Amino acid sequence: MTSTTVNRGRSSQLFQEAKKVLVGGVNSPVRAFKAVGGDPVFFKRGEGSHLYDEDGNEYVDYLMSWGPLLFGHSPKEVVAAISAAAKEGTSFGAPTAREAELAKLVQEFLPSCELIRLVNSGVEATTSAIRLARGATGRRKIMKFNGCYHGHSDSLLVKAGSGGLTLGIPDSKGIINELASQTISVEFNDLQELEQAFNTFGTDLAAVIIEPVVGNMGVVVPKLEFLKSLEHLCRKHGTLLIFDEVMTGFRVHPGGAQALYGIKPDLTCFGKVIGGGLPCGAYGGRRDLMELIAPMGPVYQAGTLSGNPVVTAAGMAMLTRLKKNPHEFKKAVDYTEQLAKGVEQIAQEKNYPLTVNRVGTMFTIFHNAGPVNNLKEVMHSDVNKFKAFYHAMLDQGIYFAPSQYEANFTSAVHTEADLQKTLAAVKKAL
Repeated sequence: MTSTTVNRGRSSQLFQEAKKVLVGGVNSPVRAFKAVGGDPVFFKRGEGSHLYDEDGNEYVDYLMSWGPLLFGHSPKEVVAAISAAAKEGTSFGAPTAREAELAKLVQEFLPSCELIRLVNSGVEATTSAIRLARGATGRRKIMKFNGCYHGHSDSLLVKAGSGGLTLGIPDSKGIINELASQTISVEFNDLQELEQAFNTFGTDLAAVIIEPVVGNMGVVVPKLEFLKSLEHLCRKHGTLLIFDEVMTGFRVHPGGAQALYGIKPDLTCFGKVIGGGLPCGAYGGRRDLMELIAPMGPVYQAGTLSGNPVVTAAGMAMLTRLKKNPHEFKKAVDYTEQLAKGVEQIAQEKNYPLTVNRVGTMFTIFHNAGPVNNLKEVMHSDVNKFKAFYHAMLDQGIYFAPSQYEANFTSAVHTEADLQKTLAAVKKAL
């Protein structure tokens, strides 16, 4: 099913033009709408909790730029910070005061990050953390979990989630077998399989990298026993524990999933949320490990635009607001809970099988009849029903992630009117 009741002629025209010069007409695969059919929506502007497309249609936005917009689109503090910083210079390729200021602010939320290195994306952060782990331990193998996506670096694009699941290519061409063989992928939340993997490969495992709350196959909630056992096994085998909090950082808890579940990872990776939604990333962790990075140590990593002055200004504005207004985060969590319970109630009334997984301000509506605790259960979702549901919601002005296998996000600026409009649309769509 594709959208036919709402005029998006301008979006369709722009997509056809884009395909002449951009690969697939997009710059990131899931944007192409292959998972749901039809042409993607081209957006012109965003304000608060709403998006406006090139045809003038208005949407309640639950994508929030894939997560980082804690306070919605164009919050005044962030816009003002970007404007002021840009007037002073957009890039220096040299140190600025705000780099350290932003790092200190991140440390206040996540004290496990004793030293931090700013980068330009979550992909850079996870790739660099893996290299650091191998350099620190002298070991070759890493472990990840089925359906978890940590960026498109070769070591990590094995049984990955996000666009890989959407397009049906969880293992990419171009990754050499010798490198892929160094990555062990285990079922999420499966304690027995986890223990077996450590028994087999533990002495050669440099690191385990995990989305502590999975977002890249849709939201999958961890079992606390599973996370605690993972932490214990890593300590027992001398394996470094890397939390990929690119999505969960400041989203499931102001202190990330590590604060929510009481786990202290050796290394943590962040994405664009620490840049106020602008291209940014970071990794941080134990001082003895981070001191192995150049220029202090032998593990090389660099970035010309890392710590960009405009980006750090935006990040400072975003995280300062979060620090000063904890009630706003709670408001977003409460909104997510009301939305999830409302959707579940409507589905129950209509005898429609679905599961809503949520943690903090993240949620996914799975179109199936059972629990969703791992990739196997995620794949039981009815993608055809999701497609129909997606377009029925889109036509009513509700913008969800265009794939069954992605997370959705709320913000502190979503309103009661947004909630009621969304629930009314769900009732009609189901």
